[in-house]
Parts: sequence; structure tokens; C-alpha cells
Amino acid sequence: MTRYHLVIEYDGTDYVGWQRQDNGPSIQEELEKAVHAFCGETVVVQGAGRTDAGVHALGQAAHVDIHRDTDANTVRDALNAHLRPNPISVLQAVAVSEEFHARFSAQARSYRYRIINRRSPLATQRYLAWHVGVELDAGAMHEAAQRLIGKHDFSTFRASMCQAKTPVKTLTSLDVSRDGEVIDICASAPSFLHHQVRNFVGTLKLVGEGKWTADDISEALAARDRTKGGPTAPPEGLFLTEVTYPPNNL
Repeated sequence: MTRYHLVIEYDGTDYVGWQRQDNGPSIQEELEKAVHAFCGETVVVQGAGRTDAGVHALGQAAHVDIHRDTDANTVRDALNAHLRPNPISVLQAVAVSEEFHARFSAQARSYRYRIINRRSPLATQRYLAWHVGVELDAGAMHEAAQRLIGKHDFSTFRASMCQAKTPVKTLTSLDVSRDGEVIDICASAPSFLHHQVRNFVGTLKLVGEGKWTADDISEALAARDRTKGGPTAPPEGLFLTEVTYPPNNL
């Protein structure tokens, strides 16, 4: 048996999320079906994190155990062949030790949220970004975002159905940048609460509109109360961009 670390890209528009569920197709289920079609083995593909319905990934990580005598490149190519025409692509497969775990071995997870800030509605990117027609001040959003950096109780930005044992997390970075009509909000942390990034974005939008200030962000954080934060941004603008591991883990 060989354990393979997978790096996966997907468009989550038509899926119920990463995790296998009874109410529709999931990324995890499609990958497991592809493994079974390749080698006849019934497996569980363990992901580094659970992306929600409609959320995308450029660098989701997972691991899978395969008994068939094969190699990493064959695993990658075979899975991609059986995944077609699903918008899911295995970018990389690497043989790793059995001690590697996609979720528990991860050092950090990085997300990017994309806002298209223009008057006209979206056409080609309507499922890949959040369209905001009101002019946003990205500089003010970035300044306010820095109030959230560090180790805090993030209850204000935690979904009510979050299953994390504690709301205390350490946010490593939260940067807001603009390039023309595109505003990117990039966040990195060892782990995140359910809807944490989307709740950050919905709250920072209030700053961009001039409705909130950086001090309002600090007050909301200190309140440790979800009702004191901004709305949850829609899922389509969110991308899991990277999961990083200690070098010796890979």
C-alpha cells in the first residue's frame, strides 16, 4: 500500500462542497469514484479542509491510500482520465510516508476571495467572483483588515454551525489589494473557522463602502458575537489557494 499526497484544482459551482454528502455531488465523492474506476479499490480520500458548496480550489490537498502497484504520475493521469468531464483536476500526486495526513500534517492554509468591483454585471466570471457595484476603498479595507491579525477569539466571524472545538485561531495574514476592477482579499492561517474568511470579507465590504471604520472592526472582534459582525460574503468568490506542510512531511 502506498499513500499519495494529491494537489487538486476544482470549480465548486455545481458541488455541495468538498465533503461527501447525501444531498448532491461532492469533490471527495468524485475523486473516490475515480480511484475505484482506476484500480477497483474502495477508498476514502482525506482532504486538508472542507470547502463549502460553490467554493473553489486552486490548491486543495488530500491523501489517498492505494494498494495497486503503480507510480505517482500514473495515479495523477489515471484519476484525471476518470474525472472527466468534471471540472476537477489532480495537479500533482506524490508518494509520501504513511505518517503524512493531509489535514493533521498541514502547517497553513491560504485562501483568496475575489471581488469584481464595477457597475456592469458579470458575464464570464459570475460564478468565480462576487460582483459589487458600489465603489469600494480597497486601501481602507486593507488597513482595517490588519486589526484582525494575530491570535484572537473569532466568535464574531464564526458560523453558527461551526464544529471547531474553540473559536480561538491565529490569523497570520489578511491582505486586501486592487488591480483595476479586481479586489483580492488573501488570508492565511494554520486553520480557519467555518465561514471565517467569508465573514471577514462581508465585514470588510462595509469598510470599503464607508459604512464602517477600522475601529468598528476592532469593536466587532472584541464583542465575540456573530450578530456584531458583517454579513457572510457569497461562496463563489472564495478559492482555497494553497495548503503547506513541513518539508520533511513530503
